[in-house]
Amino acid sequence: MAKKQAKTSKRPWKIIIPIAIVVILIFWFVGMYNGLISKDEEVNKAWGNVQTVYQRRADLIPNLIETVKGYRDYEQEVLENIVKLRSEAGQAKIDVDGATNPQQLQDAMGNMDGILSKLLVVVERYPDLKASQNFLSLQEQLEGSENRISVERQRFNTAVKDYNVKTRKFPTNLVAGMFGFDQKEMFEADQGTDKVPEVSF
Repeated sequence: MAKKQAKTSKRPWKIIIPIAIVVILIFWFVGMYNGLISKDEEVNKAWGNVQTVYQRRADLIPNLIETVKGYRDYEQEVLENIVKLRSEAGQAKIDVDGATNPQQLQDAMGNMDGILSKLLVVVERYPDLKASQNFLSLQEQLEGSENRISVERQRFNTAVKDYNVKTRKFPTNLVAGMFGFDQKEMFEADQGTDKVPEVSF
């Protein structure tokens, strides 16, 4: 009789231990999945911030062109250049708005950089344009935009790095693989930007 009671008293542990292990595994699994979701959302937020600062710059360039247009000399060549640049800036803005990944956005902003460079050449040729307070103010805003872009791109790359590290570490990589948490792409410098540009006068 005593042996039978001893056997029945051990049975609850045989059930409780496996259930406890399953519950712990479920909590562990859910914790890892939720951690991946948090990192993914951090990347999405950082990407949204990058798009916001690029959009700010894309909005500023047409305004800069309008300001230059308002203070230009009425020479035919300047007028034609400004009209052409305004058209190109409008198209580049459409490209920026439609970008869905870092490479597309980088290409679109490369076009915007080219337009800005051409505009600055026009301004250099007509120094009176630079005297306008509005023009100087917009130049400062553009410089501020470039700084914001740099900061937000660095933050985006940091968020992507954290996410990529989490998805590659064991055992989180098992959960990441099961639910399709793929590695994300960082912003990279355009080819040739590692070389110092030549400046000639």
